[in-house]
Amino acid sequence: MARTQIITSSVLALALLGCASSQARTTSGGESSNPITRSQVEAAQRGWCDALLSLSEAGRKGTDAKALATRILSTAYNYDRGPVLFKPTLTHGEQTFRMDKKGALAYFVGGDTAYPNDNGFALQDWVSCRAEVRGVVESGDMAIAMGNVHLANGKGDKVMVDKTFGYQRQADGSLVIVLHHSSLPFAPK
Repeated sequence: MARTQIITSSVLALALLGCASSQARTTSGGESSNPITRSQVEAAQRGWCDALLSLSEAGRKGTDAKALATRILSTAYNYDRGPVLFKPTLTHGEQTFRMDKKGALAYFVGGDTAYPNDNGFALQDWVSCRAEVRGVVESGDMAIAMGNVHLANGKGDKVMVDKTFGYQRQADGSLVIVLHHSSLPFAPK
């Protein structure tokens, strides 16, 4: 296996492990006796950042970012199992909300004529990504977190994005994203 493939596979594995948590125990009423914790949410967000950076690296190196993004969306997001509420940062009009995997894939890697305004957010030469969790609401097998993601590209340009993520624990203990809302901070004039 080529070095790039090994690195990409390793980063993907780490990213997906970031979305994993311990097996949930349920009570006879079906409620979790082991709710999702803040540390598990923080690990999932580190995994999201790692996945974004692996996609950006794939784009720089000309490897198959679309295939990698498809795997990430299948594992880290709930698209293959049920609904996901996804509102990306740089979308507008009828394509603001991405309720299916195809729309999410177009946002992250571009190249879909059905989404002509998508240029591939994940392919923008990101070299650092840090999630800053400001708060978490935990409720059994679901948790909602909000905070900021700090990004920097290869030119040294930095951006901070406001994020809200909702997570749901799967039967195997992993966390998947069921809500991803992203926006740029308000800048009064």
